[in-house]
Amino acid sequence: MFTKFFHELKSAGLPVSLREYLTLVEAMNADLANRKVEDFYYLSRSALVKDERNLDKFDRVFAHVFKGLESISEDLAAEIPEDWLKLMTERYFTEEEMKEIEALGGWDKLMETLKERLKEQSKRHQGGNKWIGTGGTSPFGSGGYNPEGVRIGNEGKRQGRAVKVWEKREYKNLDDSIELGTRNIKMALRKLRKFAREGAPDEFDLDNTIDATARAGYLDIKMRPERRNTIKVLIFFDVGGSMDPFIKISEELFSAARAEFKHMEYFYFHNCLYDYVWKDNRRRWSEKTPTWDVLHKYPHDYKVIFVGDASMSPYEITVPGGSVEYFNEEAGAIWMQRLTGIYERAVWLNPVQQDNWDYVPSTQLMRELLSNRMYPLTLGGIEKAMAELKR
Repeated sequence: MFTKFFHELKSAGLPVSLREYLTLVEAMNADLANRKVEDFYYLSRSALVKDERNLDKFDRVFAHVFKGLESISEDLAAEIPEDWLKLMTERYFTEEEMKEIEALGGWDKLMETLKERLKEQSKRHQGGNKWIGTGGTSPFGSGGYNPEGVRIGNEGKRQGRAVKVWEKREYKNLDDSIELGTRNIKMALRKLRKFAREGAPDEFDLDNTIDATARAGYLDIKMRPERRNTIKVLIFFDVGGSMDPFIKISEELFSAARAEFKHMEYFYFHNCLYDYVWKDNRRRWSEKTPTWDVLHKYPHDYKVIFVGDASMSPYEITVPGGSVEYFNEEAGAIWMQRLTGIYERAVWLNPVQQDNWDYVPSTQLMRELLSNRMYPLTLGGIEKAMAELKR
């Protein structure tokens, strides 16, 4: 069964090596899973998965190999992994629980009866005290009540009395093609890192303390500055209009960026970059920041990130006066060219699905202005954007 598990993971595209598989086998031989389903799941996941983007694939394979009841059609009994049931999922029961299990004749009798039911039953059953189904008092199925049941399926109300759980589990989807929360955005942003030790020496330096103590003959404590990410980031957020549906994901990105980058400045704009930006949307008309001031204040070593859907009239990019809010004296494209001329590393994160970009002329124009450095606002897209900024 473990060999099948390994091959299924490889077939699903997970980069699982033979060394990792052997590590899992060694862990199982050492009984590190304690014969518990939950412990085995986490043990195998820790041994075999190196990237969070593969967790969803791993969960699907795990469910298929060890719990794939929904994919079994005719010869159900032949596919029941008895070794796994008896060796891997058995938990340590209390004395009272053991007495309850004995009510059906013990563990072996419970498994034997389950096999017989699987051979005899050919359709769904609701209620009753014998067949595999939902409700009722049968020891097999879901939503019923029996002191030593085996849950099969996930229908109905649970009574919390199952000795074994045999159902498809749902784990958090960490596929890199979907928008994710702040924590996972932070992990993607961490691809853009350059560490250095800055500031006051307030961190204990163990290695130098040992070396200095050995040389001096007495305790000589050494301190050092904290190691920080020295990357400097300038972020422009598109707000209002067609960006309203993307407020949540923009807020998550903003929160994650502020947590990850010590040197970060941000500004707001609407649709396209023009001659001014702002930092407070409530005072956007009274407290403007000239774009020229931004370009002169922040050095060329800043990494620039635009966040917006790039959905607008093409005239808002290409002609003077194209802005929907006021008469801009110079076209938005001119300002974008000025910015990219100063900041060599600039990317655009777009919350709109990438499949739709080719149907929006303004998106195509903006991609050209950014030399195709536009990426979807997903975990995978952010990682690619960070890799581009780090080059």
